[in-house]
Amino acid sequence: MADPSFDRLGPIIPTSPVVVSVPHGGRDYPHAMAAAIRVPIAELVTLEDRHVDALARAAHGDEAMLVQRTPRAWIDLNRSELERDPMIDDGADPRRQPTPSLKLRSGLGLVPRRVGAIDDIWRSRLRGRDVEARIAQHHRPYHAALAGALAAARARFGTAVLVDLHSMPPLGRPGEAAQIVFGDRFGRSAAARFVGRIEAEADAAGIAHALNTPYAGGHILDVHAAPDRGMHAVQIEIDRQLYLDAMLDRPGPGLAACALVLRRMLASLADEARALPLPVAAE
Repeated sequence: MADPSFDRLGPIIPTSPVVVSVPHGGRDYPHAMAAAIRVPIAELVTLEDRHVDALARAAHGDEAMLVQRTPRAWIDLNRSELERDPMIDDGADPRRQPTPSLKLRSGLGLVPRRVGAIDDIWRSRLRGRDVEARIAQHHRPYHAALAGALAAARARFGTAVLVDLHSMPPLGRPGEAAQIVFGDRFGRSAAARFVGRIEAEADAAGIAHALNTPYAGGHILDVHAAPDRGMHAVQIEIDRQLYLDAMLDRPGPGLAACALVLRRMLASLADEARALPLPVAAE
């Protein structure tokens, strides 16, 4: 079996009820990609959650953490396997797809078709079997590992909390717009007590924040959240100005302070989960 395309941090036997997912920080562009695309690799950087993996690693404590290395431009782990774009993917079957999402219609499906104002990333249509190979090599192993880590955390602590970590371009000027956006699928993916704890940490740090607008979370929360079964999930989107340099390209002087805030958020979620009573086993 090929080595996974993600790094797993933290102990196998969980010591925290929190599990962190970092699906969009990958920068390991496959060699085959350069010949398959119409644009320079550098143009694809805007699809990355630029260096959010560095932020996640700096904030890591004892949680299980999955950090994808393969870039979103190759395959997007925050999309369903069925969100295949019929405009570029010969294996896309509209009969099997749910109602196409806004993301898919705009060219940001399982394999992105466009980046920024540039349409047609790919030189030619993608063979269905090649997309299926990407799913088998990258998408399914990541989600299987994430599901396994969450199940182990819930088995030990009675409650598991998934943090799906992303970064976003600035929504506006600092002080005039939210610099952290929390997503809980409009209350469907996590109990309000968990969102309240991380909102309080943002308040304590003096960072403006919003809930579900403009980012409410996506496929990862939909698949892995089940609050009625003790599996809670929140998405955290962090303004890249908080941890990158002035060009929003490399880790900057704010990374350590931003990582400390994130560390406090992860710790607060773990504290909240541990405060819940353990489920009573059936007789």
